[in-house]
Amino acid sequence: MTKTSPYKHVTHWINGAPVATAGAAPRRGDIHDPATGQVSGQVDFAEITEVDQAVAAAASAFADWRQASVAKRTQVLFRFRELFNARKDELASIIVSEHGKVHSDALGELARGLEVVEYACGIPQLSKGGFTEQASTGIDVYSIRQPLGPVAIISPFNFPAMVPMWFFPIAIATGNSVVLKPSEKDPSAANFLAELWKEAGLPDGVFNVVHGDKVAVDRLLEHPDIKSVSFVGSTPIARYVYETGTRYGKRVQALGGAKNHMLVLPDADLDLTADAAINAGFGAAGERCMAISVVVAVDPVGDELVEKIKSRIAGLKVGPGCNGDSEMGPLVTGQHRDKVTSYVESGLADGAELAVDGRKHPIAAEDVNGAPTADGFWLGPTLFDRVKPGMSVYSDEIFGPVLSVVRVDSYEEGLELINSNPYGNGTAIFTNDGGAARRFQNEVEVGMVGINVPIPVPVAYYSFGGWKASLFGDAHAYGPDGVQFFTRGKVVTQRWLDPSHGGINLGFPTNS
Repeated sequence: MTKTSPYKHVTHWINGAPVATAGAAPRRGDIHDPATGQVSGQVDFAEITEVDQAVAAAASAFADWRQASVAKRTQVLFRFRELFNARKDELASIIVSEHGKVHSDALGELARGLEVVEYACGIPQLSKGGFTEQASTGIDVYSIRQPLGPVAIISPFNFPAMVPMWFFPIAIATGNSVVLKPSEKDPSAANFLAELWKEAGLPDGVFNVVHGDKVAVDRLLEHPDIKSVSFVGSTPIARYVYETGTRYGKRVQALGGAKNHMLVLPDADLDLTADAAINAGFGAAGERCMAISVVVAVDPVGDELVEKIKSRIAGLKVGPGCNGDSEMGPLVTGQHRDKVTSYVESGLADGAELAVDGRKHPIAAEDVNGAPTADGFWLGPTLFDRVKPGMSVYSDEIFGPVLSVVRVDSYEEGLELINSNPYGNGTAIFTNDGGAARRFQNEVEVGMVGINVPIPVPVAYYSFGGWKASLFGDAHAYGPDGVQFFTRGKVVTQRWLDPSHGGINLGFPTNS
């Protein structure tokens, strides 16, 4: 496989090989090392020509791949799994260098993505249809599920491997071909995965990668040969993808933003809760759609809980993801860091209490290679207390290491706060009261619920997805919903005539 140089040039991957954007002056974007702020490479931006080339390759490959036996597809998936496991440290290092998350977090991302590959390895069982013998006299009825064709995946920067892996293992296992458009901020992981697929024996053209911006996205949304679109990103873009894709007649699953709450009841184990708030609020520098960004403390526990969170923040080691002792890394770009930092000022202006100012948190001075971090995209863990609904730090999806504490007087008040939020991705309750937890899981209007679990991302044999403005379309990601999304049903009614039976009957057929 191709090894990356210190200064990278990332091209598209089409029909089993690297393909550069055509033209004398192709558009490109910079790739940064978020820990140092330095440009580490460039990525080609696709024009319509490259997108059409990738879709054409996917359409051509689909004709044969859909006819490949389920056994053949499963064998390729198993080989991909083994190669992925063997190379996961290398892939994690690529993610660290372009996204900024710490190495252990990158490995965790890969482990969760691998779960979906392993789930897809069971496609012989997952894709079975049903059969009814003698539905009518001499007539059998059965159902089958068939692939859609070339499908598009548009994935975000925060999980450059895991989020695409929520979709493409099942899409490929069910006989579809894929065009992936990853984030231009951290593009190399997608090409690494493409090379693994080729080494695993996947036919050329079944898995393609095009890099770029809105030009590539819009062409995928309108291209007549793309049959479905899977998207993860912010709610405004998810809405745009859903509305545009469906207008062009495509099946679309578009997962949007979040504002995830953790409801803490007075009987909760506050040490466990404080640990969970730190892990879920500041892991990956808060750049997770399942991050806990609001702790809803049912008083009288607010003061004690805030103190426990503050004491834990003080000991967090913030530094380059490649440093073995770093617990939290930088944000992905300088522009995003500045946007997140602006919420510190807006929170103060709105009257929230700044309990921990992440702008003052110590940062490691250099990475393991001696590169200085002074120009990195840093913001330390930040904690606001006594936040009120209506403040921007509460209402906006900040997507950074900013945790807000809201005080309420009762379970009912906390539940109403969560249910009135326009987002409905994930939530958690921390309590030792089983009855309260059971009531919460029934009454809360959110798609994924954790009980003493702060980041309730479902295992691969369930499905991932929120409610309200966190999901557009009916299909959740991976699991049973994934198999349904990447296939369409067909029902066959058959009769093999008995030579001794026949005759003409123009009446409407009945089940008798």
